[in-house]
Amino acid sequence: MRNETDWHSQPVEEVSANLHADCVEGLKIDEVSERHARYGPNKLTEHKGDGPIKRFLMQFHQPLVYILLAAVVVTLALQEWVDAAVIFAVVIVNAIIGFVQEAKALQAISALSGSLHSSVTVIREGKRETVDAEALVPGDLVVLQAGDKVSADMRLVQERDLRIDESALTGESVPSEKDTAVLASDSVLGDRHNMAYSSTLVTYGNGLGLVTATGDATEIGKISELIATTQTLDTPLTKRIKQFSHLLLYAIVALSAVTLLVGWLHGKPVLDAFMAAVALAVGAIPEGLPAAVTIMLAIGVSRMAKRRAIIRNLPAVETLGSTTVICSDKTGTLTKNEMTVKELWAGGQHLEATGNGYDPEGLFQNGTMPTDVQQSAAVLATLQAGLFCNEATLHSPNADEAQWRISGDPTEAALLVAARKGGLDPDAIDERLDSIPFQSEYQYMATLHKGNEGNLIYLKGSFESLLPRCNTLLDNDGNSVPLAQDAVQQLTESMAARGLRVLAFARKSVDNDVTEIDHDVVSEKLEFLGLQAMIDPPRPEAMRAVEACHKAGVDVKMITGDHALTATSIAKQLGIIGKDETNSAVTGRDLSQIDTSEWPALARERKVFARVTPENKLALVEALQSEGQVVAMTGDGVNDAPALRRADIGVAMALNGTEVAREAADMMLTDDNFATVRAAVEEGRGVFDNLKKFIVWTLPTNGGEALVILLAVLLGISLPLLPVHILWVNMTTAICLGLMLAFEPKESGIMQRPPNSPDAPILDSVLLWRIVLVSSLLCAAAFGLYELELLWGASEAEARTVAVAMFVVGEAFYLMNCRSLHRSVLAVGLFSNPWIWRGIAVMAVLQLAFTYLPVMNQWFQTAPIGLDSWLRILACGLLISVVVSVEKWLRFRHQDSRLQLTAKVGS
Repeated sequence: MRNETDWHSQPVEEVSANLHADCVEGLKIDEVSERHARYGPNKLTEHKGDGPIKRFLMQFHQPLVYILLAAVVVTLALQEWVDAAVIFAVVIVNAIIGFVQEAKALQAISALSGSLHSSVTVIREGKRETVDAEALVPGDLVVLQAGDKVSADMRLVQERDLRIDESALTGESVPSEKDTAVLASDSVLGDRHNMAYSSTLVTYGNGLGLVTATGDATEIGKISELIATTQTLDTPLTKRIKQFSHLLLYAIVALSAVTLLVGWLHGKPVLDAFMAAVALAVGAIPEGLPAAVTIMLAIGVSRMAKRRAIIRNLPAVETLGSTTVICSDKTGTLTKNEMTVKELWAGGQHLEATGNGYDPEGLFQNGTMPTDVQQSAAVLATLQAGLFCNEATLHSPNADEAQWRISGDPTEAALLVAARKGGLDPDAIDERLDSIPFQSEYQYMATLHKGNEGNLIYLKGSFESLLPRCNTLLDNDGNSVPLAQDAVQQLTESMAARGLRVLAFARKSVDNDVTEIDHDVVSEKLEFLGLQAMIDPPRPEAMRAVEACHKAGVDVKMITGDHALTATSIAKQLGIIGKDETNSAVTGRDLSQIDTSEWPALARERKVFARVTPENKLALVEALQSEGQVVAMTGDGVNDAPALRRADIGVAMALNGTEVAREAADMMLTDDNFATVRAAVEEGRGVFDNLKKFIVWTLPTNGGEALVILLAVLLGISLPLLPVHILWVNMTTAICLGLMLAFEPKESGIMQRPPNSPDAPILDSVLLWRIVLVSSLLCAAAFGLYELELLWGASEAEARTVAVAMFVVGEAFYLMNCRSLHRSVLAVGLFSNPWIWRGIAVMAVLQLAFTYLPVMNQWFQTAPIGLDSWLRILACGLLISVVVSVEKWLRFRHQDSRLQLTAKVGS
């Protein structure tokens, strides 16, 4: 039995009967009221998630936050009010950032709801009236005219030259030509030419439609539901931080328990043993880590903004560095969504047009040689025909609009731009006396213009409609010669096979007294002028970006609602697939016939997916993620929003993208350019590198402090570091020293290496070994100097001050090693990051204040120390740096030479 909701596969009479509607008189008023009560208003339901209080509290449900809250409790127990306040402030700031980002889905739904607010003309009880779009009900008879926004899904029952821009819903760059013919039930959304869908725009003609669905039941309503129910995934950084935090939490609890037990076994009072355990816990907790991660990501956001990428979700910065697959929409991303004439054939000449989009900068050339259009009668006449048979308008840039823009049909706008490239002035058109508008059954448009030696009729249309009407061809000398129709047909088919949209042009001379024309006048004896072939071309910079992504180990796939032939042609030009590759695009219809278990392998192996629905896009992203891929999705339409939200990082177009897409995405491109995605991936890798450097730098501080406390407990001696000292070291060094790593320049060869593996831990075995090494060195230096100071007669306060200074100075020296994880600081450049030296200077001032200011001595139980102590501290710090440098040199000397060679080749 036929599905009653497959309206496109039903005849108009059956649709009318199923809807209990009238295709002439429309609904009766009382029937409208009854249906409004049954179906509700024509608007999208706002999917409210958890309440704001719950969403805010859930921000604290993270292992690292548990550690920080434990630190707050500990510092409060020690009555260290300032430290407790600082740590708690860090927790609150992180929670607020997460809370704000959680609202994205609700904002996307709100944007969709707002897209329905408009007026509409309906026929009810035989009378036309204008009503609010929310008042539409299934069965309403709606009038559609050029410029109208379609406010509900409807089956067309009558149309005249109706064209609807469905690019936001399907991704097709050319307005869809509508008709009322019955279609196959398995026709995909973009091929349903007898339907009009909510949120699309009527660009030409007029028609009548019976409303088949309103509100949530519309296609855009289904997308709204997809956005609301699509689960977002943790970013690779979030996953790694969670794993690391769990490990750290268990380690801290275990070590604290051991410390408490050992202290009790040594016969120490329970309170003293507990305080030792507290000191170890405080030492092991990296209090500065969350703040540092947040600030380093924020710095990454600032860097990306300078490269025209606006980040709405902080962890997305790092996710870019881990991206393994970029799934890109075609229209408006890989292309400009601006139809452009790329080839012209006239008078036996086959010319190529340079330039892209609606900017009229460009020229026509034969091979590499520019062609003077004015010297070729056939080429000039073909351009004139495109100019005269035209209803579009081209607008130059102004104070409000930085780009060329159009009014009217994109195909006609492309003809205007081509005419201007040929030196023709769109404003200097011969007087138009009459016209035959484009009609679907005739497939051409004709205009009558006043001429000097008789009037001229110019025609523009499909070659199938014009070619049989022509018996001569205009050559480049302006003479009429016999027309070889077979040759023209072969050339047209060759252009179409490359994904080009081909229009034919002809003309006919008539007497001066002919001031009106009809279809009979242009039915025969036309003079064929030429062909203009157009496409929404790939951005030149997108070609370079795709190549760069491939070099960086990032796969690029095209997922579009446009036709398979067009998608394949653009993909070959971009280098997404090879020019000789016979692997055709996978269509939405193909996907519907494939078992879902086969989707992951298909998504991995194939590169081009065409004529896909929003559900298909979402499923393809999920299929890739099931294979362990980190997926970036780019798009600009309503149809892209669910996939944008599901992807590990969603990238929307800020200039021409829909509000729905922008709200669902993590990142926006202010230039709508795929090349910016490549730049953002590079910045993301740099941010991840710097985050890893910070973690490798900061953990030895915590490890060294914990070892010092544990060693003191095992030996049964007084603690070299008090909890308040540990907090001082952890917070000040993280801010003044560690954060300076955020300003490290990107290392050479960063885009010649594969992406960061999403399953790999933050720290590999080599870096873990280095952390253990430096922790041990810091522990040995601090504990040794502490014991030496006591041995040489220093007070306990002086000895502890030396131990604190040793950690600070040791971290400053080690900071230089961490500027690159495998190269020496000399190779990186001592002064390539001036922020490092500024941070060291500020830290030096703070540590001197900690050591010599009486108020600091009182607060932190410290004491001034002598120059000889400082010399021993500096010597130990230098020794730590030398040991790490030697370890790096022994381990990475061969890899360093290979990286330098790779960087030279890449440059």
